[in-house]
Amino acid sequence: MAVVNPLAPPRWARWVIGVGVGLVFAVPFAATVLFTLTPLPGGSGLSLERWTALADPANAAKYRPLWTGIGNSLGLAGVTVLLVLVLFTPTMVLVALAFPRLRRVFEFVALLPISIPAIVLVVGLTPLYLQIGRTLGTGAWTLAFAYGILVLPFAYRSIQASIDAIDVKTLSEAARTLGAGWGSVLLRVIMPNLRQGLLAASLISVAVVLGEFTIASLLNRQTLQTALIVVNKQDGYVAAIFTLLALALAFVLLLVIGRVGRIGAGRKSS
Repeated sequence: MAVVNPLAPPRWARWVIGVGVGLVFAVPFAATVLFTLTPLPGGSGLSLERWTALADPANAAKYRPLWTGIGNSLGLAGVTVLLVLVLFTPTMVLVALAFPRLRRVFEFVALLPISIPAIVLVVGLTPLYLQIGRTLGTGAWTLAFAYGILVLPFAYRSIQASIDAIDVKTLSEAARTLGAGWGSVLLRVIMPNLRQGLLAASLISVAVVLGEFTIASLLNRQTLQTALIVVNKQDGYVAAIFTLLALALAFVLLLVIGRVGRIGAGRKSS
């Protein structure tokens, strides 16, 4: 016999909430799509001319900042995710295994960036980036160091939830008893069990990098968001089109990560 939660809202209330939330996201999205289908001067009705104009060689110079910004943002997203997976995740596992008393301190440090405005972060990062520019150059990829700090609060919550869901200490001790080294314990035992948390942290990191503007603008780096501002001054329709494409990319990543997470869960259950 199924147990009914007396505090759960009725089904009609859940439907109303779901439809309301869906409309909040769907209406602006649909309005933006209709905006991009506005015909060129002299045309009538809805048209895809503004979309096809992206492939016109005559517009290549005008749209070049966008393609450069997209390439830089995708590269930044990859480096930021790499920092989260290679540096941040092993540190969290080490704290859980060897220094559990430091968890509260580590959590405070990891969540601190979310309470600091981006403009304040830039003020603190500017002297550091002067040295980074002299040492490593002024390429857009160097923003990954700042973005690695920016995504810490979101990545921490996702990964820590997965760590709390498994017995990390017991798994590591069992693997060590069977002769596995610490590298094998991390890569072959612990990381697969953190799959869903790592995927969620990666998705959030990519979304933050693709949507960040303040730090890139104030540090004078060209990314997708700064390029959108530049192109929007010339052609607002193109900026809207690329905004839709960025949202579509985030949605596809969400589906892929959800699919991979279900595959991983299915393998565990089997």
